[in-house]
Parts: sequence; C-alpha cells; structure tokens
Amino acid sequence: MSLPKDAHNPWQTQSSTVVYENNWIKVQHNEVINPSGGAGIYGMVHFKNKAIGIIPIDADGYTYLVGQYRYPLNEYSWEIPEGGGIIGQNPLENAQRELLEETGLIAAKWTQIARVHLSNSVSDEEGFLFLAEDLTQAQAQPEETEQLKTVKLPLSEAIEMVMRSEITDSLSVMGLLKVARMKGI
Repeated sequence: MSLPKDAHNPWQTQSSTVVYENNWIKVQHNEVINPSGGAGIYGMVHFKNKAIGIIPIDADGYTYLVGQYRYPLNEYSWEIPEGGGIIGQNPLENAQRELLEETGLIAAKWTQIARVHLSNSVSDEEGFLFLAEDLTQAQAQPEETEQLKTVKLPLSEAIEMVMRSEITDSLSVMGLLKVARMKGI
C-alpha cells in the first residue's frame, strides 16, 4: 500500500532536551505541538544501534533458540539469536557476527526477510530479520554480559512456543511467524 498523497508530519517540535544518555540509548523530552494544534510533550528513546535477529534453519527443519535472563523483564527469555547491529555497517554483516557469537553457527545462505520498527510510538529502534540456512557448527563466542543457553528444536515447535506466549520477544515472534509463513508451517 502506498502512502496517502497528503502524508506529512503534523507534529511540531518546540524544544528537545536529552534527559539520559549512555552507549546504547538516548532519552529525549520534547515539547511539541500535536496534530490537533495543542501543546504537549513527547518522550522518545533513540537507539544507537540496529536490532538484528536471525532465524537459523538447518537441512532437517530445525531451528536454534537462545535462552537468557533479561534484566529489564526480570525473567528468563527464549529468543532467536539477536543483538545490536553497528550503525553504518551492513545489517547482513551484523547478522553473521551475531549468529556466530551466540550459537557458533555459520550460514552459507542468507535471506533478509524483514525490516521492522519495534516500538514506534516511543522509539526509533529499527530492526532487520534474516533467515540463515546451509548451516555449519563452529565455536560460539558470547559477549561477557551474555550467559546463554542454546537449544535446537523443530521449527514447528518454536512456532508453537510463540503461539503459547512462551516466546514473547518481538523480534523473535515476528521472525519466527514470518519464516513459518514462508515455509508453509
């Protein structure tokens, strides 16, 4: 579907203040004029990297999930291999690095399956999803902040985990459901 001919930004920024910043995010407080012409505020989180997610599928139809404890959620999370991609670097290069880092897998065949925005009402975080196939196993290289567990399971089982809300990470849900549709599952 194409954009409407009259598509334009109805928001006007009056002022913007950075209220918090670190190596990964910047939080802004904006004074705005909203689309109806009234004064308002808008908080925005700017991400300093791209979200990268990979759905690895082997020749037998198995995929790989990564489990880890997620500090902001205060709970354990099963996810596709994913991480932060360096801005300015090709998303595919970031995906190849993340897959090797988290699972030790190297893929000979790569397909970009989606470009997504993860929470566009409050952030500018952009993500890229890839299907990785023709896999070979090497040694995983997790970062020092990662305590990961990797599991291999049928793609259909990972899809059922999404449907039972056992996988809640947005990149994982989007990527797994898109691959399921592509593969006819």
